[in-house]
Amino acid sequence: MPDYSAYQKGVIKRYYEHRDTIAVHKLAEILSDLWLEKSKAKVTTLWESAYKELQKAGVPINKACVIVEDRDLEAFGKLVAELS
Repeated sequence: MPDYSAYQKGVIKRYYEHRDTIAVHKLAEILSDLWLEKSKAKVTTLWESAYKELQKAGVPINKACVIVEDRDLEAFGKLVAELS
């Protein structure tokens, strides 16, 4: 394992302290991209990313599965608002 400087250790520590906030921010970005995207291939990729980020944000798997499988933008938006 490499030795990290004090600065690098601080950056790593802050990343893990704010990991849930980072995931919520990414979810908000994915939501806006989904709203604007027209390409079916890109939409599919965005929903896959949304599922991964929902897991990182600590959303129960069954709730995340329902939203992603139904591709329900309204429910996804409400969930992102609750997490914020």
